[in-house]
Amino acid sequence: MTEQGELSPPLIWLKAFEAAARHASFTLASQELGLTQAAVSQQIKALEGRLGARLFHRRQRGVALTAEGAAYLPHIQQAFASLGRSTQELFGRRSRQTMTILSPISFAALWLAPRLPLLERETDGLGIDITTMHLPDAYEATDAAFDIRFGLSDWPGRTAYRLTSERLTPVAAPGALKARAKQAADIWRRLPLLTVRGAREMWPDWFALAGEPPRGVARYRFDSFIAAMSAAEAGAGILLGSRPLIDAALRRKTLVRLSDFELQSAAGHFLTHAAGRPLSPAQAAFLAALTRAAAQETATPLV
Repeated sequence: MTEQGELSPPLIWLKAFEAAARHASFTLASQELGLTQAAVSQQIKALEGRLGARLFHRRQRGVALTAEGAAYLPHIQQAFASLGRSTQELFGRRSRQTMTILSPISFAALWLAPRLPLLERETDGLGIDITTMHLPDAYEATDAAFDIRFGLSDWPGRTAYRLTSERLTPVAAPGALKARAKQAADIWRRLPLLTVRGAREMWPDWFALAGEPPRGVARYRFDSFIAAMSAAEAGAGILLGSRPLIDAALRRKTLVRLSDFELQSAAGHFLTHAAGRPLSPAQAAFLAALTRAAAQETATPLV
């Protein structure tokens, strides 16, 4: 029994077969492939030997497919077409400039994604790959052109451009408040607290600076802000919401503020790249567009 690996012929033989079948001529196939007519004939003869079947009738003027050759041809053509599509999908985009951005998932979904139409208009022709991450170690394992980091801009070896300045304010779903309307004045004790592990776990600071009676530990803790925000919109409790990430939800009124007090933070989101690395014109245009959009939004208060 012949092993499958032994039967599978080299691609160069299959290309010769497909071209000769399409042209009904070894000579025309050789011109297309940049080979001699003798080389095409030899490759097809080798293919026939491998398959144990005759694929062409040789005639004085050209060639004609045998029944076996006619049955084999559409499979070869489909295989080449599939290979061409896969190659284009995976690597064709590299014929234009592409750029990868690494971002926390919450920022990518809540801040960056809504601004992509603006970026498209201002960075025409630039392909943008957005990769999301959860753990800080991901920053060290990527060669992304830019990454988006949350903090105080103190990252050695990185040039940072501020995109947001975080302000924290308590928010909840309107439905959750309506269900407890009789206890509206005592809402802090009636709804569970939601929090996000890490830099945004700041409920004690908020209560202290806002002059509100303190609460115990949060009942529900999440590893991403977007998950905590979804829980708040579903009525699960009160979230110390990060502006501007919650601004769209406030406009949609899926979340409402419970206090006018905002805890100002020096932390924020920054677009960063390796210090000293030159930017391509397209990357520089992207950087300018994104920082300009951020600056315009900062200057426009939430209505």
